[in-house]
Amino acid sequence: MPHATPLRRAPVQRRSAERLTRILDACADLLDEVGYDALSTRAVAVRAGVPIGSVYRFFGNKRAMVDALAQRNLERYTERVGERLRKSGDTCWRAAMDAVLDEYLAMKRTAPGFSLVDFGNQIPIGAGQAQPNRRVADRLTDLLSVHLRREPDDDLRRTFLIAVETADALVQLAFRVDPEGDEKIITEIRELLRAYLGRVLD
Repeated sequence: MPHATPLRRAPVQRRSAERLTRILDACADLLDEVGYDALSTRAVAVRAGVPIGSVYRFFGNKRAMVDALAQRNLERYTERVGERLRKSGDTCWRAAMDAVLDEYLAMKRTAPGFSLVDFGNQIPIGAGQAQPNRRVADRLTDLLSVHLRREPDDDLRRTFLIAVETADALVQLAFRVDPEGDEKIITEIRELLRAYLGRVLD
C-alpha cells in the first residue's frame, strides 16, 4: 500500500535530489551520535553543508525528516532483499526468509541511524496509524509473492504481518542482549519463523 511522503516538496532536479540525500545522510549520522531528542534541523543543516532553508524546503520539522529517513530505509531494504533473491535464483521460501532476516540484521548492524529509526518503529514519528510493520509486511508480501509464485491474498498478508511483528520484537531483544545481536537468540528467531511459516508455505 502506498505511503504518504513526508516531504513538503519532492526534488525535481538532480542537484535538489543530491541535497536531499545529504540532508538524510546527515540526519542518520547525527541520530547515532546524539539520539532523537537532541537532534535538531539546524545541526542537520550544518552537518549536511546546506542552508537551514534547504532543510525546511523539504521538511516542516525533525519528525518529518526522520520519517523520510525511515521511508528511505525501507526502500533500501526492499532493494537489498530483491537483489539477493534475484542473484540466488532460489525460489524456496526458506531461502527467501533467510534473505529477509539477514538483510535486516545487516542494516541493523551497519546502516547509520538504522538502529534508532529502522522503518519507523523505534521512536514516535509520524501518525500513530502509520503502522510501520504493516508497511514492511505489505512490501515483503508484494516482493515475495512474485518470487515464490504465490497469490498475495489476505491470508498471505496476515501471515507475513505476524512474522514481521514477531521478528521485530525478538530482534530488538537480541540487540538489547548484545549490541551486535545475540547469535543464539537470532538462531531461535530463524527456527521460530521457519516453524510458523512452514504451516502456510510448505
